Order: sequence, then C-alpha cells, then structure tokens
Amino acid sequence: MNKHILVIPGDGIGKEVVTVSQQVLQKVATRFGHTFTFDEALIGHAAIEATGNPLPQETIDKSNASDAILFGAVGHPKYDNDPSAKVRPEQGLLGIRKALGLYANLRPIKLFDELLSASSIRPEILRGADILFFRELTGDIYFGEKGRKDNGDTAYDIAIYSRYEVERIARKAFDSAMTRRKKLCSVDKANVLESSRLWREVVQKMALEYPEVEVEHQFVDAAAMLLIKDPRRFDVVLTGNLFGDILTDEASQIAGSMGMLASASIGDTVGLYEPIHGSAHDITGKGLANPLASILSAALLLDISFGLKTESEAILEAVDATLKAGLRTRDIADSSTPANLILGTDAMGEAILARL
Repeated sequence: MNKHILVIPGDGIGKEVVTVSQQVLQKVATRFGHTFTFDEALIGHAAIEATGNPLPQETIDKSNASDAILFGAVGHPKYDNDPSAKVRPEQGLLGIRKALGLYANLRPIKLFDELLSASSIRPEILRGADILFFRELTGDIYFGEKGRKDNGDTAYDIAIYSRYEVERIARKAFDSAMTRRKKLCSVDKANVLESSRLWREVVQKMALEYPEVEVEHQFVDAAAMLLIKDPRRFDVVLTGNLFGDILTDEASQIAGSMGMLASASIGDTVGLYEPIHGSAHDITGKGLANPLASILSAALLLDISFGLKTESEAILEAVDATLKAGLRTRDIADSSTPANLILGTDAMGEAILARL
C-alpha cells in the first residue's frame, strides 16, 4: 500500500511526540511492506510566528492532498492570559476542522491493566472499562455567533445545531455501536437547552433504524457523575462539541493520564489523528513528554483511514508489551516504579520500536 501522510507538529511538545509516532509508522511500513511518504505543515503559534496566520492556506492545501494527517498540539502560554488577543493558536485547530469537514471526534478510552494504579479511581471500578466517545466537532457554542454588547460589559456565545449536523455524527456512532457491545448513550441537556432537545429528537428517530442497539439518554451532569461512579456501564457515548470536550477530558483520568489517550477527527474525506493532550510548554524541550498517545493515534490512523487493522493491532501489542515490561514515562509512573524504568520521550519511543 502506498499512502501519503501529512505531519503537522504544531506547538510545544507536539513536535516531540509526532517525531516518535512518525518513526513508528515508518517501522510499520517496513515490517508490513507498505510505502508511507511524509510532508510537513505549520499550524498554531508556530504558524503565527512564521506567517501571521494560525492556519496558512498552504496547510489546508497540503491537508487536502494527503491520505491522512498526523497532528501534534496547538497552544502557547503567551496567549493564555491575554483575552484581548485577536489571533490565537487554537483558531488554527478549529479552522482546520471546519476546512476539512472533520465533524466527528473519536476518543477511545481503553485501559491497559498495567496502568490501573495510575488512575485516582479504584482499580475494581475501572477494570474492563472500554468506552468510545463520538464528539461532534464543527457545531455548538464554539462555532455559533459570539460577541460583546453594552460597551463590552455583556458577552454572549450562541449554541447552535442543525438537524443534519446531529444526524451525520449520530449515524457514525450507531454504526460503531453495531460493531461493539451494541450500547449507545446520548448525552445532552434537553431539560434546559433547545439545541439539546433537537439533538435528542434526532437520536431517538435514528434509534428506530438500529433496533439491536440499546439506547439511553443522559443529561450531561448525570453522565459526568456516572463516568466516575461506573465507567463500565458505557460503550459508545455520543454528544455535542462542548459537552464532549469536557467529558472526554474527565474520562482521560479514567486512563490515568492524558498522555495515554489518542483521538481521531474524521468526516467524509481525510482524517486527522492527534493525542488529546495540549502543548505542555512547561515540559517542552525537556524530553519528558509521553509519546504513547501520539503512537496510539498513529494506530488509529492505520485502522480508520487505511483499513490496516493488523498493522494497527501490532502497535497496540507493542505498547501493551512495553507497559507489561514495567517501562513508564513520568506521568504514568507511581511511587513503586524503579527509577531506571522511568523513560523520557525518545527512550519510550525506542522501546516501542524494539517491540515492533
């Protein structure tokens, strides 16, 4: 198989972790007889510094010409405490999702038994949890009308959804549920929000087309509580942009660290694959970043965009074997981890490559 992959490192530790996951993809190509070619593009703070634009047109053009995108992270502390900044790194990420029609964000929350102790939740509650989130990406409060009035003393952000936006991500979630445990939980706030009432209406109607799927509806506050109380009750979780943003970060603590969680942003064309963690400028350049989420994102890329399930499983097996050997990065180590088994970014990458 010949495929072209665009690498967008972005900011902070993004470059460090995608360098490792690109090496993993190259190793997979060699082992399984594929040819993967790579190109690189700018986004976020790096793009602002180089071009003044968080999402240059060249990045969009290269994205459209690729078969898949391996993404790092965006963000920079200089913008965090400046609410008046008109140009921000995060505009690049929102913009590329919109430009490529990446309306569905998939975030698998699958625990490795070796890391149960890394979570603050008791192992007996966590063991066996396996959740797949479908978060809508291009609608909701992030993309609705926003502004200020009353001389800047009143601010507003409008949450807006159209029926087709709910239908297309719900379809993907239901189709996925059919390949898993055939359970789907739709999360909304239909007791308060009109946009959530439309969401629930669409999901209820689509459920009639999938009689084998057990469907439940939860308000977002209840879902947030149940994720901690009983994560094993969930299989496929379907929700909107804002609620999905919050719930998936909460769910990252089920896995013990954001450094362990991959994600896929897909639509009807090219897919974008990225770890869910941020740019983490406090550890940038120190070789401390956990590359496993980026490596697991590369596994998702092979499976979802290229249909290479065997190759994807090989990466998962290599990660599992590495963890079984007791190797850890700082964020997933605990007080019992011997110092010689706590690895930096590159060393963890080398450990995965050795097991591939």
